[in-house]
Amino acid sequence: MTTPRTGRKNAAPLEAHLGFWLRFVSNHVSTRFQKLLEAEGVSLTEWVALRTLLGQEGVSHTQLIEALGMTKGATSKVITRLQDKGLAERWLADGRSREQVLALTASGQLLVPRLAALADANDQHFFGHMPSEERDGLLALMQGLVQHHQLRELPTH
Repeated sequence: MTTPRTGRKNAAPLEAHLGFWLRFVSNHVSTRFQKLLEAEGVSLTEWVALRTLLGQEGVSHTQLIEALGMTKGATSKVITRLQDKGLAERWLADGRSREQVLALTASGQLLVPRLAALADANDQHFFGHMPSEERDGLLALMQGLVQHHQLRELPTH
């Protein structure tokens, strides 16, 4: 629609865009979860790394880089923070002088289920009022968008 005085097209309001509403909800869901994690002394990126390592022995540095969608240097800093907190450990792979292997410590293995419960509680806080069919439908829609657009990078920020 063009305005008569300026000849410029009117822009649709923000609220007319689905992306606006996705971002609006996502920001609130993520911010609340981030605060819950920070109360436990863990960042969102550290949570993703911890969850990726849970139940796996000997994850390579390369595998974690791919899972986090971060650079080698940034991933190394996350691992160092987890090591400093006593939640993860790394060592050189057998027979490979340059490849690192990563795993959770016993403390890390105990912490991840507690953090996962926080994630569950956060989902319940935002989506628990919805009938299960609607939640399942919303989940399927989001997963369908990820698949259609071949999105790979995990949300770590």
